[in-house]
Parts: sequence; structure tokens; C-alpha cells
Amino acid sequence: MEYNGAADSSLAADLRPGDFLAAWEAGLTAGSTTRALLLHSVARPDASTDELLSLPVGARDADLFALRRALFGERLDVRVGCGACGEEMEFDFDAGAVTATKEAPARPPAVQVDGWNVEFRLPTTADLIAVERTGADRARSELLARSVLRALRDGEEVTADELPAGVQQRIAQAVAEADPYADITVNVSCPECGHTTRAELDIASYLWAELDAWARATLLDVHLLATAYGWSEPEILALSPLRRRYYLELCADA
Repeated sequence: MEYNGAADSSLAADLRPGDFLAAWEAGLTAGSTTRALLLHSVARPDASTDELLSLPVGARDADLFALRRALFGERLDVRVGCGACGEEMEFDFDAGAVTATKEAPARPPAVQVDGWNVEFRLPTTADLIAVERTGADRARSELLARSVLRALRDGEEVTADELPAGVQQRIAQAVAEADPYADITVNVSCPECGHTTRAELDIASYLWAELDAWARATLLDVHLLATAYGWSEPEILALSPLRRRYYLELCADA
């Protein structure tokens, strides 16, 4: 997919191909959460790493949707297998539907149910990095432990690992309500069997795959133009996509 920089002019004006190549190179051997952090640093170039790490996951993903619109446009082509018959389905998602960046609430959200009173904060990128290498079940429990600020049962303080499953579920629901962009799912109906499948849209992984394809294509362009004209990589990257494509067509016709 070609970078066009046209969908979000306010953000696109500050984007430079060299920044994306640097983020791509740094992320080649990194985990998925670190890659998301690298993309976020491009979307918010003036923010410090500590600031990005402390933002709620939904705020990060809202920024990544804005970055995606600036780079490749609003339409996302998504594929998912039917949960019943395995048929591959395709659907479009409008990145413009994700418009607001939600910051952490001024006061910690809380859950009160059946004598339990739990205050918690929204999971952040730092939390995801901390639990990334653990198994799924352990990751959930560790995220809960990191997010719970205070837990009381009938007025007595308890630890996060003492919370019953029902209270943990209520906390998960409250997190989803307070940070909706952290977990975007779409119900897709299979045209073959009619079964409805819930598809999770992970914008960080989606955008990374697009960046990877773009970076490899761009480096090939650099190689071809450097060979033909003797230009340096910064000189070639400074060309607009239209002018670069025109020079490549001239090379092919030569």
C-alpha cells in the first residue's frame, strides 16, 4: 500500500518517511506491544516515552487510527475466518469512526457490587509490555493486579488476587466502558452459513503489517533510484511519492 499522507492533513504535514523507516527497523526484532509503542511515538512525536507508556491503551489506539488515516486513508480491509465453517470473510472498517483520544479519567473508576468496592486505573502500554511474555491466563491476572488501586470487602482491604470471578468480570466491563477503543470488535455474518463471528480489530498489528510492506517497497525504490541516479537515501526519501514513481517509470523505460 502506498503512503499518500492525504487523509489527515494536520498530522500528515509532520510525517517523514525516514521516521517510519527508523521505527520499522527498530521494531523488526521487537514484540507486538513494543512495536505499537514505536508507532505511537511517530503519531505523537513531541511526547516522551514515559508519557506514551502511561497513556491508556484506548488512547494509544485512537492515536494509531489517526496515524493510519494520515498514512493510508480511512478504509481498512479486514479478513477473518468464520467461526463455524472456516470460510474467509472480508469486511471494511472506517478508521474515521475512531475520532477521539480518551485520556485517563480525572478520578479512578470504581466497581461496587455485593459488598466489594474496587478502585482501579485503566491498563496502559507499560502494563501490556510488563505482561507480554506471560501466558494468557497469567497475563490477565497480572494486568488485574497492576490495575487495581484499592480493593475492599465489607470495608476491609484485600489484595487483587482475592477478588472473585464475578467482581473481576465487572471490572473488565467497567474498563471496556471507560476505555472503549482498547478493544474494538465487529460482528461479521458469514455469507456461506450465516454464522456471526466476533472479529477483533487490533489496529497496532494491522498498521504494523502495512508499515512493514511499505518499508520493504520503499527500500526497493531507494535501491533502484540510487543505482540509476546515484542519489542518497535521504535525497530519495525527500521526493514526493508521485515524483518518485515517475522516476521509477523512467528507469523501467530506459
